[in-house]
Amino acid sequence: MSSDSIVIQCKEVGKRFPIFERPAQRLMSALTGKTYARKNQFDALRDISFELRKGESVGIIGTNGSGKSTLLHIICGTLTPTTGTAVVKGRVAALLELGAGFNPEFTGRENVFLNGSLMGLKKKQIEERFSSIADFADIGEHIDMPVKTYSSGMYVRLAFAIAAHVDADTLVIDEALSVGDVRFAQKCMRFMRAFRERGTLLFVSHDSGAVTSLCDRAIWLDNGNLRADGAAKDVVEAYLAEQHAKDRADFGESVKSLQDNARTSSKRAPAEYVRDYRQDLIDASSRRSLIEVFEFEEQSGGFGTGGARIAEVALLNEQGHHLTLLLGGENVTLRIRAEAVQNLKDVIVGFYLKDRLGQRIFGDNTYLTQLNSPVNVNQGEIACAEFSFRMPLLQQGSYTFDVAIATGTQDEHTQQAWLHDALVIHGSESSIRGIVGLPMADIKLLVETL
Repeated sequence: MSSDSIVIQCKEVGKRFPIFERPAQRLMSALTGKTYARKNQFDALRDISFELRKGESVGIIGTNGSGKSTLLHIICGTLTPTTGTAVVKGRVAALLELGAGFNPEFTGRENVFLNGSLMGLKKKQIEERFSSIADFADIGEHIDMPVKTYSSGMYVRLAFAIAAHVDADTLVIDEALSVGDVRFAQKCMRFMRAFRERGTLLFVSHDSGAVTSLCDRAIWLDNGNLRADGAAKDVVEAYLAEQHAKDRADFGESVKSLQDNARTSSKRAPAEYVRDYRQDLIDASSRRSLIEVFEFEEQSGGFGTGGARIAEVALLNEQGHHLTLLLGGENVTLRIRAEAVQNLKDVIVGFYLKDRLGQRIFGDNTYLTQLNSPVNVNQGEIACAEFSFRMPLLQQGSYTFDVAIATGTQDEHTQQAWLHDALVIHGSESSIRGIVGLPMADIKLLVETL
């Protein structure tokens, strides 16, 4: 791919902020441009290098203080890097912190013209698009009131509406959707999904589901360093695993990666291959292998304290037989068996079904069913959880089950073992509308006379 397709290029970008001993030093530094004596400096970013190509959708993740917002400000030109370079091609529309680019004394209408001009639009262009901007923001008569009277949600509405109408090549968003109502958030998500078809998206969010849903790629910043850059699903999963490990470390518990664990012996018998009773019907039709179920993969990678080991994950039919083929709509049981490596108290077993981007489709756990009678599992014993449900109809593509065994409560628990992609299923049906389809009990179309 040629260099002409690169729209953002960061080379060894670093940003250092001085920590002044006295306010006077800060003032003198601003007035003279000289660096005055100070004991400490803070490196917000260190040697960050990456490229974004035209049409990519990239999420930036990391804890508070990891440098995400600082990096976006450098890319948007509102901060200058201390070291390295950041080159951006084309028009950029940015939603950074609330109110950025707005004059609080101006009305919303006046700020539309101010902000639009800052993003490269001419006055005539803004006038032609003003009605559409106002409709998108949907803040009514507040458009003619000073923005200093706006709520945080109204700030975001107006800022996003402007960004959506400036014909940007690149859209940069920093946690803008963390405020505001759900309807507007959905409107913004629809716009961003459409924008991905024609432009480049750089998206910062603490919502891992939004990152995996919107982005093909993710960049993980950790304490000012670039920790990982890769497929959004893989980077988000690694990030979440480490955050859980750090959270449990505060309680003196050690969580390790299960990615490189060697396969250990399992007490379960090998799964018997069962031919689905509808296979002959499917073979004779044009609808073949609508949902294939693959074997449990114990070495799929994950994390946990190591207090348990996932021994089996299987989809079963109503007779308890292993399924290798589904049409969708059947009553199935997801069985998860886990061996206790140590004595476990207040055990919870759960799962998520995810699409190929890592977006969680649905999931559940055993916590509420055992609320009044907690389950304890001794070392060497097997915890067996079964979830019975009607299988949804799936879009074409691959899906995976994440499964886990934890101890504690719904709100405060320790992951003993979490396996990513423990069971893979593949759907070849392409007529589903939406993320999943629900089997219909009945569909009717009637004509009534008045």
